[in-house]
Amino acid sequence: MVVVLSEILVKELKQVALEEQNMEICERKGLGHPDSLCDAIMNEVSIELSKEYLKRFGTILHHNLDKGLLAAGKTEVRFGGGRVLKPILIVFGDRATFEAGGERIPVEEIAVETAKRWIREHMRFIDAEEHVRYQVEIKPGAASLQDIFERRRGRYLGANDTSAAVGFAPMTRLERLIIDLEKFLNSREFKRRHPESGEDVKIMGFRENNELDITVAMAFVDRFIESEEDYFRRKGEILEEIREFINSKVEVDRVNLTLNALDARGRG
Repeated sequence: MVVVLSEILVKELKQVALEEQNMEICERKGLGHPDSLCDAIMNEVSIELSKEYLKRFGTILHHNLDKGLLAAGKTEVRFGGGRVLKPILIVFGDRATFEAGGERIPVEEIAVETAKRWIREHMRFIDAEEHVRYQVEIKPGAASLQDIFERRRGRYLGANDTSAAVGFAPMTRLERLIIDLEKFLNSREFKRRHPESGEDVKIMGFRENNELDITVAMAFVDRFIESEEDYFRRKGEILEEIREFINSKVEVDRVNLTLNALDARGRG
C-alpha cells in the first residue's frame, strides 16, 4: 500500500523557545572524530553503491548502509613524530543487494575503495593503505525486501520500512556558533596556518543566560611539535585564534574558553 501525504501538519509548541531559556548545551563531533568518520564513510558508500545500481539497472536497489565501526589501532607518540604500531580497523555492516538479473554487483569492492578515497581526501596524515584495515560484513538483504523494486506498480515504489523525520528551525546562536567553529577549525585555511592541529575535534558549548563556556578537544599532530614548551606555545596561539573567532560571531557577557582541558605542564 502506498500512502501519499496531501498536507503537512504544523502544531505550535507550547514552551519557551530554547534561545530564550536560561540554560542550553550543544555538542559537535568534528570531521576526524571516529563517530563522524564512520558516518561519513558509510554515507559515501551508500551514494557510490546507488550510482552503481543506477548505472547497471536504472534504479536504486535495496540497501541499508548506516552501520560502521572504527576499532582503535595503536601508536607510539613522541615529539617530532611517532609511528603507527597497529592500524585502525574499519568494519562495514548492514545489508545490500549483491546480485540482480543474474549480474553480480561488487559491493565489497565499492565499500573498500570508497572508504580509501574518503580518507585520502579528508585525513591529511592517515595513509589509507598502511594505517587502515578494512573488514566488510555487509550481507544480502531479505528476499522480500530485495524484490520490492521488481514489484513496482505505477509511479511509486512500495515502502519497505517505516520512518519519520523531525526537524526544527532556526538554530540558536549557540548551535550556529558550535557548528561554525568546528568548520573553521577543520578548514583548509586554518590547517595551513596550523598544520599541527588534527582533524579529530570535539566541541562542547554551554550557555547560562548570556554567558558561554566553550570546551574544545583537539588532537595535535606530533611531527610538528618539538617539545612540551613548543606544544603549549602552539596551543596558546590556537586558543587565541579561537577566542577571536568566537568574539567575531556572537556578542555575550562572558566567554570562558578551554582547549584540551586535561593538559598539565610536566606530564610530557
